[in-house]
Amino acid sequence: MAIEFNTIQKEGLSVQIANAIRDAILEGRLSSEERLPSEAELADRFGVSRSTVREALKRLAAQNLIRSERGSSGGAFVNRLTWSEAQDNLVTTTRLLIGMNDIPLEDAIEARFALEAAALPLAAEKCAGDDLSAMRREIDRQRDPLTSDEEFCASDVTFHSVIARATGNPLLTFQLSAAFEAMQPLMNMLVYRLRDRERIADLHEALAVALERQDGAGASISLESLCAYTRELAAQRRGPKKD
Repeated sequence: MAIEFNTIQKEGLSVQIANAIRDAILEGRLSSEERLPSEAELADRFGVSRSTVREALKRLAAQNLIRSERGSSGGAFVNRLTWSEAQDNLVTTTRLLIGMNDIPLEDAIEARFALEAAALPLAAEKCAGDDLSAMRREIDRQRDPLTSDEEFCASDVTFHSVIARATGNPLLTFQLSAAFEAMQPLMNMLVYRLRDRERIADLHEALAVALERQDGAGASISLESLCAYTRELAAQRRGPKKD
């Protein structure tokens, strides 16, 4: 058992215990599906009451880090976190940070496109036929006049998530897809009345063509054009500067 038991202070005991167990999980000292010691054993080793341990375990369960199972072979077990669960958590956290901290739209645009730009060379190198087909399906959807604004936004996110997937790197795919899903809908919601959907589809087409040619530099130029257009829309929304 690789939990650090000797760092617990007097105040906020349940939070400290939850943090000690969480750190052991995140640092790999506790493996997924590993069974934790019983409440009684944890209470004894931390030097606290069982009710304090129980509160700590509830905190960890709320974070989806552990689960409880009943029966003779039951107890508290470390959860195996899936990619989709982790991405949902990252998307939610990013949206909350943007909303609660008054992040300017310009900063969100800068972050979102800087992340994708860093991954484009790898996507251009590894982009496969399935990825290109998926991108073109989304472009066709974006050009369809029957596509609603909401559907267009979802297609926009999917298009760029395919680029993330094209890198062939699961961690990059996870980080980028979460960033797109968190930030792109917020940007689209603010500027959708101003945007030219056909222009965006054209920029997506140019990006797809460059990736098909494994032209990382050309893909970067297309993405820069898309970023510049997004900044232009943000400026239109903000209106002229007041003297």
